[in-house]
Amino acid sequence: MKVFVSGATGVVGRRAIPLLLAQGHSVTAIVRKMPDSAAVVHGGLTFVNVDLFDPDALRRAVAGHDVVINLATHMPSAAWKMVFRSSWRLNDRIRTEGAANIAAAAREGGAARLIQESFAPTYPDSGDRWIDETTPLDPSDYNRTVLDAEAAATSFSDDGRAGVVLRFAAFYGPDAIQVQGYVDGLRKGLAVLPGGADRYISSISHDDAASAVVAALDASAGAYNVSDDEPVTRAVFFGSLAENLGLRPPRFLPSWATVLFGSVGEAAARSLRLSNRKLKEETGWSPRYPSVREGWPATLAEMKGK
Repeated sequence: MKVFVSGATGVVGRRAIPLLLAQGHSVTAIVRKMPDSAAVVHGGLTFVNVDLFDPDALRRAVAGHDVVINLATHMPSAAWKMVFRSSWRLNDRIRTEGAANIAAAAREGGAARLIQESFAPTYPDSGDRWIDETTPLDPSDYNRTVLDAEAAATSFSDDGRAGVVLRFAAFYGPDAIQVQGYVDGLRKGLAVLPGGADRYISSISHDDAASAVVAALDASAGAYNVSDDEPVTRAVFFGSLAENLGLRPPRFLPSWATVLFGSVGEAAARSLRLSNRKLKEETGWSPRYPSVREGWPATLAEMKGK
């Protein structure tokens, strides 16, 4: 199949593209900086430079592809910037205007499938209850535009087309800026994430997220949680990371500190125990790392090798 990928240079996109190529698909990938002024083709991979906010150029680039995968995001450049609402403005535009443009280009270009990245921490705080895709979303202010991105994919699903939404759990990996923040905090004896030690956190490694994107080529239209098999409490999440670093279990932030992080802190403090059953049953996908217990050693080894 011919597959078009936006967000190709992101932490998930750059891992998903080799997997797509290995399956024999031809891939067109958006990159910010081209090697030269023309499209470059190498080993089944075509690079293009196109603006998500230019509908006409996007339509021309997308035309003729069977599948469109939108992984485009814009994260703040540093972990401390995440608490400021202004740091998310471009990401909001990508989720609203950009996602709508991509869906329109996919529809007009004859694509049969649109895969849209979404964000599972828009589910409501659910304590120790399992969360599946029937749970209504309840985004905080900073990630409310997730609803717009999902709506764009949902509207694509008619006349035989399939719009697939992937609700990714909290990412971790060697190139995740928040992981370095966790490590730095643990070296000071602190878990630098709002929420008590007994609250659940659902995670997914970058590598497992990428394999889920490829698995979604076979998924029916609809939304899917992309999480590891075993969500853990924050005590286990940070305790396991500390153990792998040779450190003591950390102290946790007091509950009153959550408000200091604004709407980002409110969302981050939620207890989310996600079920990945729907994606696994629909596609046969399974994460390489069942939980962070297995994922942390691999992540730290890669960070050490950088």
